[in-house]
Amino acid sequence: MNRSNRGFSRRKPKLQGRGKLENVISDGPHSDWLGMPDYYIHTLTVEGEEYKYLSAEKNLDVNVGDLVCFRYQETTKEKRIDKRSLGIAIDPATLNL
Repeated sequence: MNRSNRGFSRRKPKLQGRGKLENVISDGPHSDWLGMPDYYIHTLTVEGEEYKYLSAEKNLDVNVGDLVCFRYQETTKEKRIDKRSLGIAIDPATLNL
């Protein structure tokens, strides 16, 4: 076994979420310690489930009603969306060329 790949074999795969964005609640700006840049906590409701997304931006690139997809991790308290994984899902059936 290759020693450099040991950590990857034990790591749980990322969970993937997809669905219609129903609601967005933004809270912030927050700053945990001196010198840390401000960040916002966005609570997104997708298909009835709540997810947290931390971002430096006050506004997101997605809007309520969009079909979104993302990777996330489940913690004991919440489901947190990974950085730079939130985006608009493209449905090939509705794509006009």
